[in-house]
Formats: sequence, structure tokens, C-alpha cells
Amino acid sequence: METTLRGVGVSHGVAIGEVRHMGTAVLEPPAKQIPAEEAEREQGRARQAVEAVAADLIARGNLAGGEAQHVLEAQAMMAQDPELIADVERRIAVGSTAERGVYDAFAAYRALLANAGEYLAGRVADLDDVRNRIVARLLGVPMPGVPDSDEPYVLIARDLAPADTALLDPTLVLGFVTEEGGPTSHSAILARALGVPAVVALPGAGEIAEGTVVAVDGSTGEIFVEPSQEKRAEMESASAARKAALSAVTGPGATSDGHKVPLLANVGGPGDVPAAVEAGAEGVGLFRTEFLFLDDSKQAPSEEKQIAAYRAVLEAFPEGRVVVRVLDAGADKPLDFLTPADEPNPALGVRGLRSLLDHPDVLRTQLTALARAAEGLPVYLEVMAPMVADRADAKAFADACREAGLQAKFGAMVEIPSAALRARSILQEVEFLSLGTNDLAQYTFAADRQVGAVSRLQDPWQPALLDLVALSAEAARAEGKSCGVCGEAASDPLLACVLTGLGVTSLSMGAASIPYVRATLAKHTLAQCERAASAARAADSAEEARLAAQAVLSGE
Repeated sequence: METTLRGVGVSHGVAIGEVRHMGTAVLEPPAKQIPAEEAEREQGRARQAVEAVAADLIARGNLAGGEAQHVLEAQAMMAQDPELIADVERRIAVGSTAERGVYDAFAAYRALLANAGEYLAGRVADLDDVRNRIVARLLGVPMPGVPDSDEPYVLIARDLAPADTALLDPTLVLGFVTEEGGPTSHSAILARALGVPAVVALPGAGEIAEGTVVAVDGSTGEIFVEPSQEKRAEMESASAARKAALSAVTGPGATSDGHKVPLLANVGGPGDVPAAVEAGAEGVGLFRTEFLFLDDSKQAPSEEKQIAAYRAVLEAFPEGRVVVRVLDAGADKPLDFLTPADEPNPALGVRGLRSLLDHPDVLRTQLTALARAAEGLPVYLEVMAPMVADRADAKAFADACREAGLQAKFGAMVEIPSAALRARSILQEVEFLSLGTNDLAQYTFAADRQVGAVSRLQDPWQPALLDLVALSAEAARAEGKSCGVCGEAASDPLLACVLTGLGVTSLSMGAASIPYVRATLAKHTLAQCERAASAARAADSAEEARLAAQAVLSGE
């Protein structure tokens, strides 16, 4: 009998197939005491396992490339955290086996972060995956991972770690469903990059029996268990129509009546550029430069290394617009040479621009490298600061850009509610705004963007969030300046129309989402988008906002 479940759709498309469940490593090794003379040998085993797992994660990243590579490299750094390794060795020294020492050290670290309100506590899937991989290697059991299957299937898991998501084979994994996670989790972002339909935050998904046929709609978040032939035919027909519409629309982003909405790509480095070019991106709306810095958390990359990475991206978009975000460190992206180690809540502490203003040499080197990388290139370079709170922040950043001799537009990211509320003041110092809807939602609703339990509040359709977007766009229009969106909200085709109706002047997203957004915008006039935006803002919940906008755009 057909039943319907609803989670959070995070990656467009339809998948119909049999369920396969994610295999997991043994979670808890046996507790037993070892003689003191064996401690040194066990410590060596632990170190070897940590290094092997870190090397495996890096190798997986090299194979996957693009954004996945950056995520997995950061996860490898997590495995090699000096404090964690020291704790493991202390536990072994007092009698734990290597595997039990690893298990208990990770458990203590996780509990410490949770109790301290640490932003990183939301990275549960990442932390657990590193632990499981190390313990599995020490126990000599298979690593956690996707199931073996010769036939295509829909994967169900409690959560998916980046190491698993990054290497999913789209020819076998038709789509995936997770019980936990949120719309801006690593797995959700990587699913969009892969173009695999995905639904997250669906409690009880793990109870769907192995082999059950399900139909997954990654756009609506609906899961149809044992769908009828009529439902399968309906979804397959809608999917085919959607693919035909995607291939039929090409060229720059625009509404049906010709209102231009440049569609840009979010990239983490040169590895993400080919997919962006293939998708027809009109430039880069968010170049996340922090991934270059995460290669070595102990010191900043040299100016020459930065120049090479920046120039590779700038050269890919001649005559195009490339918006670079300067280093956004802190919170879940700590750097030993930059961010404080003892903050009680790094998400609310010294991160983003605050870190750079405390270390002007790091900011100066990056801005100088950007200036040199752009020399002689016919590209429209724009540079923006993360985590701008007020006009003083914006002025400090603009002054630093001028002092570095940067010939580019200077902008501010709107990720803190104060920046949206005082956007017109900030625009007295900079030339454009860019809305980071992921963090803006987090700070507006006090809802950690990595915690599935509060995914309702991370939904970019929340009317309060749309109000802040509208405030920012209205301020930019009043000042004759631009206001783009580079958060994950831009990757939702329906929401892209609403954002356009709110006055947003450009949309930046993962490359895989660009064709969907382009095709949807092309079906609606600017006036329709504006009416949909008004209807969404008048709603009282995210779901009501989505339905109200959908009704307007479908002509109901």
C-alpha cells in the first residue's frame, strides 16, 4: 500500500528504485585493559590507523575533485587533530586498547563540544565517520560505506559522511535519503554537486525495509513508499518533462519578459570550474577561498600559491564576473594561525572578517595576491568580506582593499541580521551586497545549520528570512547598487523566482542547479515573480510560503 513521507528536499530530481541501507562499522569496541608494557605498541597502532584514514580521505578527495575534495581534506585534518591524538595516547597509557582509546577520546571530544555550544558539534556525521573509520581499521573490519550492488538502488542512511557522498556512483545510486542532516549540511551540498536526488531530515527512514521500492522527489522532499503504478508513471513523466525543459533553455538567466538575472556559480577552487563552465555559468558569485587555506591549518599559503589558484579561476571567465570572498575562517573552519582555540562559541565569536582585522597581514597578503592575479585579465573582479556586522566593518574592509591597491569592486556579505537591517548604511562604504542565506538563517533563528533537529528553522523559505532579503535588496536598489544571493537558497528554482521578485539582482549556486533555475525563471515574468514574493512574505511558515508562491507561479 502506498504511503507518503516528507523530509527536506535538498537536491532536485526523481529517483525510483529499491532501498539499500548504508553499512556501518562496529561502533563500540570492547573495553579491556592492556598491560603497561603494551601501551607503546598500542599507541603506535593508533597513530598508524589515524594516518592511514587521513591518507584515505585525501585520496578519496583527489579522486572526487571539486568541492568534495575540499570537504574531505578538512575531514582528514579532523582525524589528525593533535589534541585528539594526544587524548587517545593518554587513554592508552592508562590501559585502554588502541581502538577503545580512539572511541573514548572521540566521545569525550564530541560531548565537550556539545556542552560548550560549539558550532562544530553539528558536524556529527563527519566526526562519527572519522571515528568509525579509525576504529574499523584497528579492528580489521570493513570500513563504513555504501552497499555492494550490481543493480541501481535508492540509498538510505542515518546520515551520510562526506567521504561516502563524494564517491557515490550516480549510475548505481539513483538517490539517497537520510534520517538526519539539514539543507546546508555537507552531504546536501555534495548531493547537489553530483546531481543526485536527495532528501534529508526524514525521521524513521531507516525503518523502511531493505528491497522496498520507493520514489524520491528531491525537489519536494516527498518519499512515496511502494508507489502505485500511476504514481510512478506520474513522477517519471514529470521528470522527463523537466529534463526536456532544461535542455530547451540556454543562454543567460532571465525571466520570460527579458528581465536579466545573471546565474553564477559557487566554487571552492580551480577544480570546480569545469562543471560551472559546462552548466553555462555567467561567472562566479562565490569563490570560497578558505579551502586554499585549509590545506595547512598551521600557516597561511604563500602569496605566489594564492596568485596561481586565483588566476586559474579568473582566466576561466573572460569578460565574466568573479566574486571572491576573502578568507572566512573560524567556527567549523578553524585555522591554528588565525582563530582562537578557547572560544566558548566560535560561531558567535572571532570569525570571518573579525579574524582578518585581527590579523591584517593575512588580509593584506590575500588582497595583494588577488590584485596581482587579476593583472592583464579582462575579468570583472569583485571582492567581498564575510560576516560584516555594521558600517564600521564595511569601512575597515574597503580601506584595506584600497591600501592593497586592489582594482575591483568591494562588497559585503549579509549573513548577520544587523547587516540586513542596516544595509543602506553599509552600502555607504561598499559597492554591492551578497546574501549568504545559510548563515543568515542560522543567526536569524538561532538554529545551527548542521543540526537536523532544527532543520525547520534552516529552511530558506522562512518568511522572516525573506523579509531580511527584501530589506537588503530594497536598500541596494535605493543606492543604485547590486544585491545578489550566494547561499543555498539560490539553488531552489521556485525560490529563485521569489528572490528575483524580492529585488535580488543575481543568483549564485552549485553548478548542477543552474539549468534548473534558468529553465524555471524563463517560464515566468518579473511581475509574476514579484507577486509570488509578496505571497510568500505574507505567509506564517516556510511551508505556507512555498505553497503560496507555487500557487501564484502556477496560475492557481
